Amino acid sequence: MCVMDEERFQRVIQEIREGLRKEGGDLEVVEIRGDVVYVRLTGQCESCMMSGLTMKNWVERKLREAFPEIKEVRSV
Repeated sequence: MCVMDEERFQRVIQEIREGLRKEGGDLEVVEIRGDVVYVRLTGQCESCMMSGLTMKNWVERKLREAFPEIKEVRSV
């Protein structure tokens, strides 16, 4: 992980996951490479037509708010 606090990062990820789980989805952090976080949406989110919006408007927004050094969150 780059300069981020691992414990704080996991807390933010858990908060995001809790929101996704309410809709039957989930999230897996695949890799962090520099200032880009690679994630995989799973469960209902995996096949949802709105997953792109969920990624940008929920997942990426929450992570970038908590960690301004993150420049992008990409789905894999």
